Amino acid sequence: MKILFVASELFPYVKTGGLGDVMAALPRAIRALGADVRMLVPAYPALRAAVEIQGVAATFADLMGGGPARILRAEAPGLPLYLLDQPAFFDRPGGPYDHPDDLARRFAALAWAGAHLGRVGDGGGWRPEVLHGHDWPAGLVPAYVAFGEGPRPATVMTIHNIAFQGRFPASLLSDLGLPRHTLTPEGVEFHGDIGFLKAGLKLADRISTVSPTYAREIQQAGGHGLEGLLAHRHQDLWGILNGVDREVWNPAKDPNLVSRYDLRHPARRAPNRLDFQKRMGLQEDPGAPLFSAVSRLDPLKGLDLVLDNVDHLVALGAQLAVLGTGDVHAEGAFRQAAQRHPGRVAVFIGYDEALAHRAFAAADVVLVPSRQEPCGLTQLYAQAYGALPLVRRTGGLADTVVGVSPGTLADGTATGFQFEAANGWALGEAINRALALFHDPATWRQVQRRGMAADFGWEGPARAYLDLYATIPSKGN
Repeated sequence: MKILFVASELFPYVKTGGLGDVMAALPRAIRALGADVRMLVPAYPALRAAVEIQGVAATFADLMGGGPARILRAEAPGLPLYLLDQPAFFDRPGGPYDHPDDLARRFAALAWAGAHLGRVGDGGGWRPEVLHGHDWPAGLVPAYVAFGEGPRPATVMTIHNIAFQGRFPASLLSDLGLPRHTLTPEGVEFHGDIGFLKAGLKLADRISTVSPTYAREIQQAGGHGLEGLLAHRHQDLWGILNGVDREVWNPAKDPNLVSRYDLRHPARRAPNRLDFQKRMGLQEDPGAPLFSAVSRLDPLKGLDLVLDNVDHLVALGAQLAVLGTGDVHAEGAFRQAAQRHPGRVAVFIGYDEALAHRAFAAADVVLVPSRQEPCGLTQLYAQAYGALPLVRRTGGLADTVVGVSPGTLADGTATGFQFEAANGWALGEAINRALALFHDPATWRQVQRRGMAADFGWEGPARAYLDLYATIPSKGN
């Protein structure tokens, strides 16, 4: 089977969150099962400089008003690529979603290029049977296929986070190369705007999202306005958990750690704790329970609940390290907390990939108090590194963390802690439970071992996606 992924991020070249990690691992995992998966991504300068350019698949005099563009053939380790090379849109400083003035045209160009490869092929004899778009930047792929001419490959749309939808003024319709008749609820229209994600969810042959629980939630109150559409299409909606790339997230081979370790050598984990405490300006205390949060500082991530519990944690003898960036008020509040509790609370504002790895290797507990979490990778990284995740019971967090209880301790299935209500008191009560278990070292190690032994690899999800593709009727192209 020939499959083309279309996405805006690809780790390690461009990443703003979990999407980049998934795009680095999932297509390779599907390729390992024998499918011919390739990926279309913008030709960001860092990406162009790092991969091998092999030729030109297509050229365009002007694409979405952004001037000349080419689709380049390229090769990353283990993954054939197509790069949309359009300097006016993609060869400039900043992140992939900066420069909002042409955001709609920029990612419409990416989607149109994906549809072109699906209809025409790459000029070298390769044409995908399935076009698989990821999140709103690829949302118009199914629209350009549905409303264009020529062969119609199968289309799949994956929701990585439904909170980000790509809504733009209807006045841009002609600029995006969409016929007037597409601006209807049966097409790309969404509450009077052009909805990129909505278009993909309406017009794709199949829809997936990144956990079974999230698939249920987005058909109800968690759909951010798309609940009705998704409930209507529930038979086409699959919930498939993400995995972890164990080549990147593996404490036995992680080059970012001062001491590598594994399930058989847990004592080798200890030096990482002292190293991290020193780097973060925390007291080098090997006995203090260390809580970490590695997250965007966004209301949906629930870090305000952590702020509600800073003094509570410190009063109980714990330390807290927060790594993240986002909401300026949250950034300021965490800085103030660190000033209030020097040596006990530390904050790093920004994102540092190596420091994130060190945080997982050092922490006893990793806090993931999200109000909504499609899948979440943080709790999976925590378990792999021997930290116990403390999560709110939502989305993929509910699907991947087995909360400590008398029953789960008895049968050996517990891997972390859960709480239900999205408030500071509920998180504080879960912190109390975590600290009670921390002071029972033998039981703590039992839960830690269970988490480290869990299989969250990509082979299972890759097989599930192949099963999904197989349900799409042949287009006869």
